[in-house]
Amino acid sequence: MIPFDPEHPLAQTLGLTRREFFGRTAQGFGSLALASLMPNLLRFAGQQSAAPLGHFHHTPKAKRIIYLFQAGGPAQQDLFDYKPMLNKMHGQPLPPEIRGAQRLTAMSANQSVIPCAGSPFKFSQHGQSGAWFSEILPHLSEISDDLCFVKSMFTEAINHDPAITFFQTGSEQAGRPSMGSWLSYGLGSMNEDLPAFVVLASAGQGDQPLYARLWGSGFLDSRFQGVRFRSGGDPVLYLSNPDGVCGSGRRAMLDRLSELNKLEFQKELDPEIESRIAQYEMAYRMQTSVPEVTDISKEPEEVFDLYGPDSKHPGTFAANCLLARRLAQKGVRFIQLYHQGWDHHGGLKGEISKQCKKTDQPAAALIKDLKRLGMLDDTLVVWGGEFGRTSYSQGPLDPNSFGRDHHPRCFTVFMAGGGVNAGTTYGHTDAFGYNVADADGNPLHPSKQTFTEGAVHVHDLQATLLWLLGVDHQKLTFSYQGRDFRLTDVHGHVVKALMKGA
Repeated sequence: MIPFDPEHPLAQTLGLTRREFFGRTAQGFGSLALASLMPNLLRFAGQQSAAPLGHFHHTPKAKRIIYLFQAGGPAQQDLFDYKPMLNKMHGQPLPPEIRGAQRLTAMSANQSVIPCAGSPFKFSQHGQSGAWFSEILPHLSEISDDLCFVKSMFTEAINHDPAITFFQTGSEQAGRPSMGSWLSYGLGSMNEDLPAFVVLASAGQGDQPLYARLWGSGFLDSRFQGVRFRSGGDPVLYLSNPDGVCGSGRRAMLDRLSELNKLEFQKELDPEIESRIAQYEMAYRMQTSVPEVTDISKEPEEVFDLYGPDSKHPGTFAANCLLARRLAQKGVRFIQLYHQGWDHHGGLKGEISKQCKKTDQPAAALIKDLKRLGMLDDTLVVWGGEFGRTSYSQGPLDPNSFGRDHHPRCFTVFMAGGGVNAGTTYGHTDAFGYNVADADGNPLHPSKQTFTEGAVHVHDLQATLLWLLGVDHQKLTFSYQGRDFRLTDVHGHVVKALMKGA
């Protein structure tokens, strides 16, 4: 520990108490650490930037991400991963060697029989890529050559909450910063009048709850947390001035409050005070910027036709996809959409059809719209859930009421734009859609500890998304409680094969 001498000339010159000395020393060391982490890239407390800071770890392929997170775990074998073997063996027990020693959830662990469940939907190939699509995805299948599929995703989490938390924060345990917060911290904002990280959630969807911690800043500064836009009333709570308060009055109040906070900061040396000042100022600017960007009434009728009839109803997935495009146009760096309703333990045939009806056209429309506007090349769109579903039936194998359990061993996500290889599929699963496999269909046993060619762990996907935005996941770190943290923890590999020109 550094000794403090109140008689030291420096201490006397500055008039420092012991508390102030250590507070300022810690702050200075922290600033040096941040500056050395990403030179000329990170901002110091209180500063704002209206444009990209311009100094990345490498040349970025994308400027922004729109992440369409499908909470609940979409069944890959009923959407994208066509497995005729399941239909051939429909009703027969899943071979023991396919399952191996994999743990099952309590919802199906006690079943006396684990029967293979073929998809009730027809599949066909589309585009020059020949990608397989279920019949319940007619709109996405139209843009198959714009999509980059990853069919060999895997994770460790087998239940929803840790699995969703893992995708959002890189850890199954709550408390870490979310991906959008890491990017906000590392790259800053492209528009000083809007947050760098905005969250939209479909209204009226059930299933697993969504927690604000999923878009929280964790141990990062609170200014980097996501800002959730609501579908009713003020898009952001308390954004409008209350009755009797005018704009000039609000400005004067903020000026006086800022002066008081600066006095408090000089006394306490708490950086969170400066963060609060910056957040008040952002809220003031958002009073003008947010109503403008969320007002979709002036969009041409053909745009609403593109996204579907739900796009005129705030809070729907379709309306949020349209709003995401508008936010992207305004320079929001990370736009996170959440759509619940994919947790189909029973009644899968009818329920997954309903979800596809809500999401298929809007997701395809977003990609078409970005392409129409010339924005797809530098906007990365990501679609996927927290894990997949089992190739066997949970409960009795009734054609209309059967369901699928949680399955972390293999599942599918897709991406579009932002420098990824369009019209390609990366990775394979075995004939039963149960394990990540090599090109010949032989099961692999990937691990997050070591990179397995053809398999993509959650940390690998996160590392790849950061890389596409010009960030090296191993260098974007933050020191907390004596340890350097990063989104990908101590794992993760950039999957260059997913990138255009790699």
